[in-house]
Amino acid sequence: MSILLNAYPLARAALFTLDAETAHELTLRRLQQAYDCRHTRRLFPKVVQRPRTLMGLQLRNPVGLAAGLDKNGAHIDALAALGFGFVEVGTVTPRPQAGNPKPRLFRLPRAQALINRFGFNNLGLDAFIANVQRSRFRQEGGVLGLNIGKNAATPIENATDDYLACLDGVYEHADYVTVNISSPNTKNLRALQSGDELTTLLQALQARREALADRHGRKVPLAVKIAPDLTGEQVDAVAQLLQRHGIDGVIATNTTLERGAVQGLPHADEAGGLSGPPVHALSLQVIRRLRERLGPETAIIGVGGINAGQQAREKIEAGADAVQLYTGLIYRGPALIPECVQAL
Repeated sequence: MSILLNAYPLARAALFTLDAETAHELTLRRLQQAYDCRHTRRLFPKVVQRPRTLMGLQLRNPVGLAAGLDKNGAHIDALAALGFGFVEVGTVTPRPQAGNPKPRLFRLPRAQALINRFGFNNLGLDAFIANVQRSRFRQEGGVLGLNIGKNAATPIENATDDYLACLDGVYEHADYVTVNISSPNTKNLRALQSGDELTTLLQALQARREALADRHGRKVPLAVKIAPDLTGEQVDAVAQLLQRHGIDGVIATNTTLERGAVQGLPHADEAGGLSGPPVHALSLQVIRRLRERLGPETAIIGVGGINAGQQAREKIEAGADAVQLYTGLIYRGPALIPECVQAL
């Protein structure tokens, strides 16, 4: 196994003495420095090849990086070099925004969980596209997903305008585009998951995609990322609309507002979305129901609570075609990636 994979448990002890967001930013900087140096780049692991097709795209393996870790797309190549079969970056909004006040990221180590209320902090669409263009991952055969959202200052009734602006910007640089309507940290955003609002959004996105496909000569798959807190009836309604509007995939799920699994732990009462193992069972319920309603044609990416190969396998058994990691990486490090690939 790569030295880089083995070294993380030692690094984690030091990182966990720092504020969680500071540690996050420091880790990305150090990873980038290691990747940029030709001597230390040799310490990165080889990507385990387990090819799989997702939304018509050929993945190197079915274990991907979830959006949110690299919001600005500034570290695509370095993160991909950890062994991911595909990478998703963002969420990007049309205009730069600072996000919510700090502190806004909290560790719950006893549950191997995190709570965040970042609020789509990012440098905006122009900087995001510039970073994506500088990366080599797609040119070298990697599959890159770009995750889009709305600015906090944009009224919810005008949210479609923000998503269309982002789709216009990222389209030619993406292998697939994810529409994030499920973050709990942007006011009223989750209202877009309900019937009329979702219908309006998907109709507009589908029409714009057709126009962009004609302009660029290729049809980029669209996926929608949903919350784990939807009722069964709400999941059914989402599934019906995804099929009606020709959406290629669904990412299940984002973070949860539920706190039952972490009640009494330090930081458990912080506002924001909870991620990590407490989300796993909720995610499985949504995945199973989606697969029953969608049949085999629509792709499902399972995310939420994978901190071992077993959880990755359970996502696939529930009906997912591929999985994504985020919080598990914080606690387990990059060794989690090949473990999940082997489990699948």
